[in-house]
Amino acid sequence: MSYKFTVSPDFSPDYLSGWFIFNTWLQRALGRSFHLEMMDNFQQLHQAIDEDRIDLIYANPYDASMLVRDKGFVPLVKPRGGADEAVIAVRADSDVDAVESLFPGIKVASTDDPDVHLMGMIMLEPAGLSHDSMEIKQCDNYVLVAKALLKGECETGIFLDKAFDELSRPIQSQLRALVRSEIQVIHHSLMAGPRLQAEVGNLRRVLSTMEIDPKGQGVLEGLGVSGWDLVDEEETEFMIDLMETLTYSPD
Repeated sequence: MSYKFTVSPDFSPDYLSGWFIFNTWLQRALGRSFHLEMMDNFQQLHQAIDEDRIDLIYANPYDASMLVRDKGFVPLVKPRGGADEAVIAVRADSDVDAVESLFPGIKVASTDDPDVHLMGMIMLEPAGLSHDSMEIKQCDNYVLVAKALLKGECETGIFLDKAFDELSRPIQSQLRALVRSEIQVIHHSLMAGPRLQAEVGNLRRVLSTMEIDPKGQGVLEGLGVSGWDLVDEEETEFMIDLMETLTYSPD
């Protein structure tokens, strides 16, 4: 039997080949067949989840609630030191020196990465901004968010902190972070679906010890990850509750 594996579309394109190498490593480590299918966007991903076509997923925290509570997925591991945070940034030569200096009617560049966009919108609230008082330019990735700022198409942008920090030096030099979130408990995680329940123990074992294996270390480096930490259901439930609280915060 071949299982379907996918990765949340908000991963850095720099790690695309790393995920395919990881998939090969995982198949050898488990002695099971996995087919890695990358989704172009969140709409495509959510359709695949709705149709029960996914067995293993590197999921963002926003999708965790649906996966755990509606689809019976079980959390396995999270990247070590891999908390998700958001960055609000402007051009380096912008007159804006704080979020509170932003104004209604501004154009904001963002992606369809739901958890990062949500955190970013909450961080814009001190300026009295909401979806109704700004224009959102949706970009396919964070490089395009940066380009929208550099071209003057938008006044500010919402970034995943890792994506912002991994922008090329010439691009970073032309941008300036106004604020970074410090939630510290929101993270991506590998999750196993119902058809993989019999393999949950083996998955946790091989993933949590991956860094010990010399070949595994190289694979982890290709993902920009130092190692995997086990995640229990209580920790995931806390993160889900927090995300739902943030989701229902007043606009």
